[in-house]
Amino acid sequence: MQKLVECVPNISEGRDQAVIDAVTSVIPEVDGVHLLDVDPGADTNRTVITFIGSPEGVAEAAVRVVKRAAELIDMSKHSGAHPRHGATDVCPFVPVRGVTMAECVEIARRVGERIGKELEIPVYLYEAAATKPEWKNLAVVRKGEYEALPGKLGKPEWAPDFGPNAWNDHTARTGATNVSARGFLVAYNVNLNTRNKSVASQVALDVKEAGRAQRDAKGVIVRNEKGKPVLVPGPYRLPACKAVGWVIPEYDRAQVSMNLVDTAVTKPHEAFEACRASARDRGARATGSELVGLIPEGDLLAAGKHFQKAANQSPGLPRRQLIETAIQSLGLREITEFDPLDKIIEYQAGMVDGPLVSMTNREFVDELSTDSPAPGGGSVAALCAAQAAGLTAMVGNLTVGKKKYAKVQDRVKEIAERGQELKDFFLAAIDGDTDAFNAVMDTFRLPKGSPEQKKTRDLAVAAATREATRVPLSVLEAVPELLELAGEVGRIGNENSLSDAGVAALAGMAGAEGAYYNVLINLDSLKELDQSQEPDFAAATLAAAKAALERCEDLAAQVRTAIRGKLEAALDD
Repeated sequence: MQKLVECVPNISEGRDQAVIDAVTSVIPEVDGVHLLDVDPGADTNRTVITFIGSPEGVAEAAVRVVKRAAELIDMSKHSGAHPRHGATDVCPFVPVRGVTMAECVEIARRVGERIGKELEIPVYLYEAAATKPEWKNLAVVRKGEYEALPGKLGKPEWAPDFGPNAWNDHTARTGATNVSARGFLVAYNVNLNTRNKSVASQVALDVKEAGRAQRDAKGVIVRNEKGKPVLVPGPYRLPACKAVGWVIPEYDRAQVSMNLVDTAVTKPHEAFEACRASARDRGARATGSELVGLIPEGDLLAAGKHFQKAANQSPGLPRRQLIETAIQSLGLREITEFDPLDKIIEYQAGMVDGPLVSMTNREFVDELSTDSPAPGGGSVAALCAAQAAGLTAMVGNLTVGKKKYAKVQDRVKEIAERGQELKDFFLAAIDGDTDAFNAVMDTFRLPKGSPEQKKTRDLAVAAATREATRVPLSVLEAVPELLELAGEVGRIGNENSLSDAGVAALAGMAGAEGAYYNVLINLDSLKELDQSQEPDFAAATLAAAKAALERCEDLAAQVRTAIRGKLEAALDD
């Protein structure tokens, strides 16, 4: 699975389009990074930029944005309605797919260090990347805004995490940049079958994290010693949720408008269910919902699985079917169009499947049969494993809902769901193997005229070859779990699909052995290369590959014996 990170830098320029264009132009220059949105505001004099890509690519693009903004924006002349600290005011990194929050924290800190050292801009880390508890809150870090920096910089308590702790001509121009890691924010509205704003507001108070004002027996708001209302959580309180109720004349209905500020904490389907329950308490009904902006694929997949499980159906479906289930169950097409290609962040960036996976069977096999060295055996091995995982999920799904197998319903649903996840992992490896091979070929084209160039080239070839070895090794090491699932679903699943479970084991074993061959041939290539960077790689990899293959052989033999025996016994009955 390709790792994806979103970055949302806000620059302190929202009026001069030439400056905005110049800053954003550096983003597409980085390979694998896609500019998704540029949203300028004249009153705030601020532009929100959104781009996505690999962790390494996004980190590089972020540094380039900060550099170009610092060159073109003079904070000593800036004014605007929005709070701001510097030419690039904030630069948050958001995990989208295959990346943890901890990894985004590391990205934020590496980028912050580069901004401080290379660009000599003060950098403060906030939210998940904060180095001080009090700096988790951006408002604390940015207190007093740009105008307060002359009195803050130079003081030990306001020393930035990176960059100069000094107010000078350079920092007067650039200001400070705040870098963070945070969850994905989704703007999400739930539609109600009422035009009554009060109902929507009460639902919002029930679900928002902050809660509602406490009232005494006489209905008077209870206040603390500072005179502020005491807040109590509502019955359907959602962490990381901000909410208000409003009426949209255009839609002729009320809505609960929410910002889900971290969908790793509260997902849209959880917010929908909470609003639905609160509305029901008031005699109203949630009829659908509206997504404003983009959403990660994983959030809609989670919704699809939730509604499948709620209907006592299998969550082990292909992604496109789970997403359609989510769209229909959340009513996302009730008041506006909803096209997954436009609304899902990975799809909008064109990051769905690789070029090989996107081919038809005919196109793939035709390409395979030409004199091009890639795709080759590594991609075919991954394809075999993907087909095995698909068959395993299929047998699980064909068992769901059958009375004869009532006792194993929960387990076969789990097998189907995990089979789909493994299928997607192996599918990604089809392109991953070919991409890794092509990267090795690219290193052979590096110059080698001088001793220094030759050494650099040799090290690059070795590094690329190691990466090309890791792809088939990852396939091989994932197959034992697949064979265990195929064997299990063959034992407990729908007997009419027993042969499918057997073919899953055969295809899985073919994928495992094919991956093993590719590990071996890559390790053989490494023998002639400088391995000083990772001297233990070859031995450790070979040991891991042999252990995984041995496990696969044992499991495949067990499954073959069991399934062949059951099929032959059925024929004799």
